Amino acid sequence: MTAPLWTSEQAVAATGGVATAPWAAGGVSLDSRTLESGDLFIAIRGPNHDGSRFVKSALDRGAAAAMVSNDIATTPNAPLLIVEDATVGLEDLGRAARDRGNAKIVGVTGSMGKTGTKEALALALGRQGPTSATKGNLNNQWGLPLSLARMPMDTAYGVFEMGMNRPGEIDMLSRLARPDVAIVTNVDAVHLEFFDSEAAIAAAKAEIFVGMDSTGIAVLNRDNAYFKQLRDAALAAGLTDIRTFGAHADSTSHLIDATVHGDYSDVVARIDGETIRYVVGTPGRHWVLNSLAVLATVSALGADVVKAAETLADLRPLPGRGARTTIEMTSGSVLLIDESYNASPSSMRAALSVLGASGADSRGRRIAVLGDMLELGPDSAALHAGLANSIAANKIDLVFTVGPNMKHLSVSLPSNQVAGHADCSTDIVASVLETVSTDDVVMIKGSLGSRMAVVVDALLTLNPSRQTAPAKTVNGR
Repeated sequence: MTAPLWTSEQAVAATGGVATAPWAAGGVSLDSRTLESGDLFIAIRGPNHDGSRFVKSALDRGAAAAMVSNDIATTPNAPLLIVEDATVGLEDLGRAARDRGNAKIVGVTGSMGKTGTKEALALALGRQGPTSATKGNLNNQWGLPLSLARMPMDTAYGVFEMGMNRPGEIDMLSRLARPDVAIVTNVDAVHLEFFDSEAAIAAAKAEIFVGMDSTGIAVLNRDNAYFKQLRDAALAAGLTDIRTFGAHADSTSHLIDATVHGDYSDVVARIDGETIRYVVGTPGRHWVLNSLAVLATVSALGADVVKAAETLADLRPLPGRGARTTIEMTSGSVLLIDESYNASPSSMRAALSVLGASGADSRGRRIAVLGDMLELGPDSAALHAGLANSIAANKIDLVFTVGPNMKHLSVSLPSNQVAGHADCSTDIVASVLETVSTDDVVMIKGSLGSRMAVVVDALLTLNPSRQTAPAKTVNGR
């Protein structure tokens, strides 16, 4: 029989709370709508929702118990864990989960590539031992402690994403998770609305080092313009073991060669002096660089690097982050690349390069449907217009633009390349559906607030099976 994740006695010891009855929980949830039977429901009070209002519905759905702040009205005869503040109680559970096992903890941050690197690392380590990882992008002040609290005691490797859009946020997360290894994928122009400069963003990312002790290991992008600043911050935090990845010749995980195909990449790299050839099952040079970060981290953890490299052939892009779906139409098919979850200038350029490679052998057209990149500050107009160079370099045939910021790109493109512009995503749907035809490759991308998933969903309705396109077999792998 599987041991419970938390018993009432363990949770009381972790939080200093009071249990109204004995209980045992197999999971932890903050959302009464998605919780599974047997979960501990934690009634967080956030800026938009008060979880205490949903305690009864959580219990009705089968929650084993509910953690509630001591100033709310209790549900008679309900199994509760009463604490002074449920948000602090969640942090206490996460801290206790971190302390009670022997898991090696990896923290992942960066301006782009956090979630993809986390998923690739979880895949690679999951073949070598019990691994617990952030689900989705639960990487903020509630998501990180929740992810820790969900970590079973027998976990060998924990891989946790840390996000931010303001200074000080990663500091708290790092002190809670206390990573053994910290990855900074890169620093780029994101969240500039809340920072004075990219260097200030680098300083905020470097907060990941503050929760580490002197035995910790930093894994840094040697190609990034802010490598030296990050390295110096790691050294200042007391870290002496700094691993690097990239095309730079001095990288400890050094890219020798990469051939990017339409739906995978062949890679040759030197990891700690050993040359390895492997396949990354997700296309794009940015995924190649992510894979180097993964292998550098696997090496830092003392796990099997060659086995991890072999595992990366099974990597697949996530919904909203490059997932590929073949849409069957009466006269043929269309390939949809869903990059709708988020966007920055660098991730836009990376996605456009994937689109360019994906359409190389197609009789159809390469079509980009691009929504606003948000939180870019006073340089937003120039950063949007600047995408025109990447569009030209990747031979994109048609571009739809959505939002006031993307209007700057629209007016920078040749008129025969502009397929249409709209102020919001719902207003571009009809034009996209009318334009797309057999053999086209369509890539959709924008910041989450641009709601570009609306366009994705509209295209998917053309394909009732919604079958994700399988990766090609690569050299028998």
